[in-house]
Amino acid sequence: MTGSTSPKAPQSGLKRLFRSKDGAAAIEFALLAIPYFLIVFAIVETFVAYTAEQLVANAVDTMGRKLRTGNITVTTSTASTYMNETQFRRAFCGEISILIQCSEAEISKANKLFIDAKPYTNFSDMPTTIPMTNGDLNTAGLGFAPGGSGTKNMLRAYYKWDVTTDLLRPYISNIRPTSGSNYFLIVETSAFRNEDYP
Repeated sequence: MTGSTSPKAPQSGLKRLFRSKDGAAAIEFALLAIPYFLIVFAIVETFVAYTAEQLVANAVDTMGRKLRTGNITVTTSTASTYMNETQFRRAFCGEISILIQCSEAEISKANKLFIDAKPYTNFSDMPTTIPMTNGDLNTAGLGFAPGGSGTKNMLRAYYKWDVTTDLLRPYISNIRPTSGSNYFLIVETSAFRNEDYP
């Protein structure tokens, strides 16, 4: 007696589809690619924001030193070192132009870059908090009126760095803008006593 095997019945099309492994890697990649690249972009964007923060910090140090040493003065308009607020903002923008570009409209009227420079009687009178209202920067009390020779001053710069991938900002900033735009608020401060320049 010879053993013969009967041919297997053909599998149904649906069964074959579920058992097929063709294209599994492509489908898995398609499912994981969007969140993967989103996270990578968020990490790169955070790195660039921190680089911009360091750039603003260097600009505050440089411009604060110029105010402190009398290389920039605001009290006598006839002096060669005199700068008004617009000229000071233009010079500040020149310090950060490697990464942050200020348009003439931004220089003349603050939209993203806010500079606050004021004299104080004592260092203890200088503010230690960020002026916030409803989760957004309150610019009402900001001004540009640094003191002259021998005065104690504080120079602060605020920059609203736009964030596209808003994944990591909640972990690096407590700023929750209510205006509908997402930004990482860069804040840099320099407190100093002006030298006794002539």
